[in-house]
Parts: sequence; structure tokens; C-alpha cells
Amino acid sequence: MSTISSANTGRKPAVSGGPITQFVKHHYRHFNAAALIDAADGYQAHLEGGGKMMVTLAGAMSTAELGLSLAEMIRQDKIHLISTTGANLEEDVFNLVAHDHYERIPNYRDLTPQDEQKLLERHLNRVTDTCIPEGEAMRRLEKIALKVWTDADKAGKRFFPHEFFYQMIRSGELNQYFQIDPKDSWMVAACEKNLPLIVPGWEDSTLGNMYAAACLRGEVKNVHTVRSGIEYMTFLAEYYQGITKNSSLGMFQIGGGIAGDFPICVVPMLYQDMEIDVKLWAYFCQISDSTTSYGSYSGAVPNEKITWGKLGVDTPKFIVESDATICAPLIFAQVLGW
Repeated sequence: MSTISSANTGRKPAVSGGPITQFVKHHYRHFNAAALIDAADGYQAHLEGGGKMMVTLAGAMSTAELGLSLAEMIRQDKIHLISTTGANLEEDVFNLVAHDHYERIPNYRDLTPQDEQKLLERHLNRVTDTCIPEGEAMRRLEKIALKVWTDADKAGKRFFPHEFFYQMIRSGELNQYFQIDPKDSWMVAACEKNLPLIVPGWEDSTLGNMYAAACLRGEVKNVHTVRSGIEYMTFLAEYYQGITKNSSLGMFQIGGGIAGDFPICVVPMLYQDMEIDVKLWAYFCQISDSTTSYGSYSGAVPNEKITWGKLGVDTPKFIVESDATICAPLIFAQVLGW
């Protein structure tokens, strides 16, 4: 008989929650698998302690259809703020209105340059194994976006990129094109909750390019009709101070890049540049396949953020070095009790 007790294995055999949680907690006991469970447990503990959570979206998580679990996280108030790239903002809506026209390329690693050219000629833009159809997704959305942009421009009003998306969703003009159940769209869920979003570097997106073209054509007269990244930071500074008066805010980062780098800086900006006493981020987790390397912030271990005044010595910190398309839904499932 083994003399090793369950207490020495690092994980107790008895678990609660739904079938997904029970499976994961039984099988995911070591290494990145154990880090995944620790991160989920820390997420739940943060919420149960009265904390709020920001989720950041990099990569192509919307095209990976993260909305299947992310939308429910929003509906159940497990997320209170999202920072997202412009690509993830728009690609969730692309999928909403053009899902049936997407094409999956399971053998994408074998494609030749000539194969890629043929996809281009069919107006299929490839993201790993998934092709986004230009006509049914991008151009369809462009027509509706152009209307809300020009209406605001003529009225002398300015809005953030995500606010224009909320206007498009609320107008009902997209409904005729829905090709998935809207409950699986995280943007629809965010719109229904009027969830605050941060979209740094929105200009680096398909709709951002289309907006620039509309300005060049003269259809939008004031280039500042869409509000800027600096205005997002000033909004975030006010939001952070407000929400942390009676709570604390954690950060759950999916991928790297500007979606995470931009909002985390609000804390050192407030107390170093504004000399305002603020709380540090109260929880931090990053799921990334970017391994630690020379000068890579996306692959930096969380402790490096202590030196920049973003996290504290005692902040719960987790890093899952794996594929977010696999790990994020499993963590969300545990937080949701699935």
C-alpha cells in the first residue's frame, strides 16, 4: 500500500461543481494543468471576496468563438470590464453575421503560396485554420458602420469604437444577418449589459482601416469622430478609481500585446504620474504560449510587473503557458460551475 496521502499529491480528490469542473479537477493535477486550476480557483476566490474582474482579449479569440463561454461569463456578472483588440471586437460580430460562410482549412500547414493566393482571390482571409469571408462579414458590417459614423459626424458627436458597435447592435440592422444564436456572441452580451470596454489601438483593425478610408474619401469629415486611445486611458483612470473605492479589480489576461499592456499601466500612471494613492491590481493571470525570452513583455513572468508598480508582492499571480483556445473555456467553465 502506498504511504503517499492525498494531501501530498497537491490536489484533493473530492471535488464539486459540474461535470467539466469535476473532470478537470480530477485529471489536471500537475504543471500547466495544475496552474490552470489554481488560476480558476483564484478567480473564484477573488469574486467571492467582493472583487471585480477585467478580462483582456488578444490574438484571434473571437474567431476561435470564445463567445460560447465568454458571453455567459458576462451575463452572470463574472466579468466587469473587457480590454480587447479591435480585431476581437469586430471578429465576434463578423462571426455573428457571417458564420455560415466561414471556411475551415484543417490542413493549413500544408498550404503553398499558390493555395493562399487562391483563397485571396475568393476573398477569404485566413486566420490559422479559419477563413473569414470578406463580402459576408467585413463588407456587410462596413455598410452599417459607415452609417453610424457619418450620422455621428454630421451631428458633431464623438463616440468610442465599442460604442459605435453597441449602436449597430441596438439598431437591429444586423439582426437580419444573424447566423449563430446571439446568446453565443460576447459582444451582444456586453451590449445588453452596457459593459465598459477598452479598445486600445483600434486603428489596427479591419474596421479601423475602413474608417480611415472613409475619412480619406471625405464621407467622415472629422477624423476625431471616433474617440482615441488616449481618451480610453483617461476613461479607464476614472473607472479604476471609481470601482476600487469599494472593491478591488483583478486582471485576467488572454494572450499578450496591447489588450493587456495598455490597461495594466493605469495603476502606475495614476500613482506615479498623477500622484494619486490607488490600489494595485488585486489578481493577475495570463494565459499565453509566449515563453519567457529576452525582452518579451508578453512572455514575462508576473513578478516583473512588481518592478513597474502594477502588481504587489502579495498579489495572487498565475501564468498558464499554453493555448488560450483550450485553456480559457476550461477556466471559465470552472468559474461558471459547469
